[in-house]
Amino acid sequence: MSKFKLKKSTHTPEVSTASLPDIVFMLLFFFMTVTVMKDSALKVANELPNATELRKLEKKDRVITVYIGKPESPFDKTLGTEPRIQIDDKFIAMSNFGATILAKMNEKPEHIRPFVTVSLKVDKTASMGLISDVKQELRKIHALKINYTTYEGDAFLNMNAK
Repeated sequence: MSKFKLKKSTHTPEVSTASLPDIVFMLLFFFMTVTVMKDSALKVANELPNATELRKLEKKDRVITVYIGKPESPFDKTLGTEPRIQIDDKFIAMSNFGATILAKMNEKPEHIRPFVTVSLKVDKTASMGLISDVKQELRKIHALKINYTTYEGDAFLNMNAK
């Protein structure tokens, strides 16, 4: 009948690993370009209050973030339990607050300086006196665009904060 016989293979072919390094490097480059590095470590307690009317800040390059709250451990042993002001990774005294904000504004490109917003991330237990002092210092340096960062939720839940 037929001169040719089909040989049945008894083993499966091996999986080619030639493209594996390409896949690994593609993933590496993807994560390198997408990952955002954290710019500062939070050293104060920062439980934000709730609010019902929220708006998202669109351009993050125009924002200077100011944290206000009680120092976390181990900083509470040296600084006490009174609320403090943190900008980047440093605690700022009220006497240096205006100069520090001006220095941060001068780090921004000149064409966006008039549009810089100071975002206050204030712990819900911080005193209004400190927040008022911060606002007065911002008025002195003509930084009039202020944002209060909050969580979305029922504002009446803030009444239980002590």
